[in-house]
Amino acid sequence: MEKNAEFDINYLLHRQQMSLIHANAARSAQGRAAYEDMARNYADRVHAYKMRNCAALQAA
Repeated sequence: MEKNAEFDINYLLHRQQMSLIHANAARSAQGRAAYEDMARNYADRVHAYKMRNCAALQAA
């Protein structure tokens, strides 16, 4: 991911939570699955963010 494409961790966490809320409120299985996929994508990005920060701390 490019440096200018990174988002604040709070933004990523917020978007993940909003995706989960929308998935829970979805009226169709297809809509629910789409929002759950978005939530998983945000969770993956949060995890990658955490891993980069842990690696940076260990290198310091």
